[in-house]
Amino acid sequence: MTDPTLSQQDMDEVVARALAEDVGTGDATTRATIHEGARLKGTLRARGPMVVAGIPVAETVFRHIDPDVVFEARVSDGDTIQAGTVMAGVEGPAESILTAERTALNLLHLLSAIATETRRYVDALEGTGCTLLDTRKTLPGLRALSKYAVRCGGGTNHRMRLDDGILIKDNHVAVAGSVGEAVRRAKAADTGLKVQAECDTMAQVADALEAGADSLLLDNMTNDQLREAVALVAGRIPLEASGSVRLDTVRAIGETGVDYASVGAITQSLPPVDIGLDFEA
Repeated sequence: MTDPTLSQQDMDEVVARALAEDVGTGDATTRATIHEGARLKGTLRARGPMVVAGIPVAETVFRHIDPDVVFEARVSDGDTIQAGTVMAGVEGPAESILTAERTALNLLHLLSAIATETRRYVDALEGTGCTLLDTRKTLPGLRALSKYAVRCGGGTNHRMRLDDGILIKDNHVAVAGSVGEAVRRAKAADTGLKVQAECDTMAQVADALEAGADSLLLDNMTNDQLREAVALVAGRIPLEASGSVRLDTVRAIGETGVDYASVGAITQSLPPVDIGLDFEA
């Protein structure tokens, strides 16, 4: 698994926004029904198999609501767990725990779903030599956490933002006139960033290669075309397959010899995971 570190600042920023959205001026139901001074003790428990991501994020939610809530992690992000596994224990003021519950679970559900789906793709690619990449297809405001969850699942991050890499796509090519011309302009700009070019055809592969691209994104190519591109490039620069990369196609894509396969679905179209907060009587 790649390094899954996540900054406290990233967690704090997301949690503050999420709580503002969910809590507003306060939990009216809890305030109306729970006696002051009441306490609760419970466990966050997996109700199905999953790869864990978001335990520190869930803890941050409870801490933002009330520093007196005791949160005890029982698993670590990146762990593969089965149904019934206790993921964490929580204990403290009932009003605080009930107010934080939904936000904590929402984030834990999302991040564990991303990690779980990522691991499925990583496992499917095992032994091919091909590395799984994510994309910028993330929910707005949740990119840092989503890409963290990808790392927890064993995937590798592509660009975090538009300013940390040059990726020439079809619309850039349409404006520049050709993929080769777009690559030449990008190289001449001397930004210090690697230049990757999206190619739809073998003619574009040859054009981008000749223009000096540092890597190529092979978009929606058949496996035969991918193998042809691999043979043409002959290891001179990295190749990434993108488009039509699904769980049922990714292994065959990896076996063509490309270096990377990028998948938007791991952060965009997720089978759900189920986690509950169960309270002791």
